[in-house]
Amino acid sequence: MTCFKRISGWWMNNWKGFAEKHPKAAKWIYQIFFFVVFSEGVTIFQYLWFWLMPKVLGIGLAGTEFQWPVVHMNLLGTEFDWSLLGYEVLRNKAGEVIIGGGLGYFIAYETGTFLAQCINFPLQRNITFKSKGNPWYQAFWYFIAWVIISLICAAINNLWIPVAAEHVSPAVYNLLVMFITGGISMAVFFFVFKIIFPEGEAKK
Repeated sequence: MTCFKRISGWWMNNWKGFAEKHPKAAKWIYQIFFFVVFSEGVTIFQYLWFWLMPKVLGIGLAGTEFQWPVVHMNLLGTEFDWSLLGYEVLRNKAGEVIIGGGLGYFIAYETGTFLAQCINFPLQRNITFKSKGNPWYQAFWYFIAWVIISLICAAINNLWIPVAAEHVSPAVYNLLVMFITGGISMAVFFFVFKIIFPEGEAKK
């Protein structure tokens, strides 16, 4: 404990000195650090949700077709139906429905990403950016950004998930979904937050 206090004290003293000399740089470092920590935390939450919820929803929803619009494609020798919303029903080599696609995966994906943003929003607003702006206004634009980013991620994921499903387990491609979705979201959301989370008190 004593060693931890010494290290903590040394760090705080040095950080305080750095922040006083370079306030703008210190603010960016602080915001990027907490932004990454919270974003990675909700990304792990999403992975666990993507892995668990399709199993909870069951084989019935996994075997239910839900795609819009449907565009038939052939990629790397794999034929599948691409869509902006929804996921193709996945089947094994025997033609049996497997967990990881269809309406079940769509519900799991959308609820998982939505709940993750419900966790992420107050953490980023109150701790990372310390914003005192109108929370309803900020939540509205956060929701719009989430919808747009979700559509972009879904369009990308639906290109490679059917191909990956033939070669790797659902746990593996869920990990890839987590990295792709989380990576795109982090890259875009940081600058969205800089806009919708102005610092200081709300305007009267």
